[in-house]
Amino acid sequence: MDAELRCNRLTCRKTLIDKAVVTTCSHIFCVDCANELFNASRLCPACETPLTEPDDAVVSRLAHCVPVQNPNCFQVCSLHPTNDYKTSVLSGLSPSLIMEICSRALSFWQYQVHQENSFQQAVIRNLNDKQAQLQKQLENVIREANGEINLLSNKVAELERDMELERRKVHELQDSSREREKEYQKLKVAPTIDWRADVLTVALGPIRQSKAEVITCSKHSPAWAGCYRCEHV
Repeated sequence: MDAELRCNRLTCRKTLIDKAVVTTCSHIFCVDCANELFNASRLCPACETPLTEPDDAVVSRLAHCVPVQNPNCFQVCSLHPTNDYKTSVLSGLSPSLIMEICSRALSFWQYQVHQENSFQQAVIRNLNDKQAQLQKQLENVIREANGEINLLSNKVAELERDMELERRKVHELQDSSREREKEYQKLKVAPTIDWRADVLTVALGPIRQSKAEVITCSKHSPAWAGCYRCEHV
């Protein structure tokens, strides 16, 4: 099979390439995790099945099978055995025993693939849940932002209305100021005209009076300009 085996410890999940520890309960672990977990107790870290027998946990490595003495009593097998090993490992066994061994091996792979699929589905569910939470948070942020935008839009509209009112007031004040300026200019010019009229009246008074006297003096014929007091000399 082309599927990759991974350490069944959830905090590890390391891809198994060189060697691994396989248990009779169809779990597999990297050697580092197995040494850490099995030193504490002989229980499967995944399902807590007791692993009391020597063959309950087997170390598989790239080398051919050789006995190894270690505190955990792991037996060493190869993940990539040689052709000689493939020829001799099941030789001499009965067909029913060979089929049983192959069936258990295939069941192990089936369980591992199912477990990996379940893990990936759990990861997808967690990601979907996080995405849903983030989507809700995004919707809340968008809703709050839209609310703030609406409030700011209303404030802007109110400010525009106030500014329009102030602009009208300014125009009215400008018009009023221009009218007052015109009235002021009129008042400023009027005294000058009256003053000039008074000056002309004072200056032309005697002349007008002498003309009147000359015209009204009928005793002298012809009249002369010197008779302006109606005195007959």
